[in-house]
Amino acid sequence: MPPTLVLVRHAMPAVDPGTPSVLWQLSDDGKAAARALRPRIPAAAYVVSSPEPKALQTVQQLGEEITTEAGFGEVRRPRAWSAEYRAEARAYVDGRRHPDWESHEEVARRFDDAIRRHLADAGDRTLVVGTHGLAPTVWLASRVRLPDPGEFWAALGFPDLINVDLERRTALTNDHALGEPAGGN
Repeated sequence: MPPTLVLVRHAMPAVDPGTPSVLWQLSDDGKAAARALRPRIPAAAYVVSSPEPKALQTVQQLGEEITTEAGFGEVRRPRAWSAEYRAEARAYVDGRRHPDWESHEEVARRFDDAIRRHLADAGDRTLVVGTHGLAPTVWLASRVRLPDPGEFWAALGFPDLINVDLERRTALTNDHALGEPAGGN
């Protein structure tokens, strides 16, 4: 039985420090890597994406009809490029609050609201969500209880797939199960 929820972390963008990351486009290698995911996406999936180009272009490579949803966008934060971004992002997903960054609670709430809406729209089809790294990690940490959110985020590939089982409160990525089985606190 196919998973009911698959999160797709975007492929590698063409990084341009002079352009806000919300506008980055996929690199040619990123497009090829996204196309390689196609065999791992269930047929007749309901596909929805963050409106940011790198996420949208990733799921467009999968060849499906796509709806966009702002709730799946990346964590809102200052847009200036920083050489310290990876360290700041890792600290954020580990629970540190940064000034001018969207709160963890707000990220989890908006992402969860979007998941609920689109699961209802998907009906009996698999919901495939084109998204980012920080926002789904924060959401998963609130739903699946990731043992180490920072390590999870740091291990995500460009692109990557996360199969989520909401009933069992587990996720599978990079061939590793995460979270606690149903009945855990």
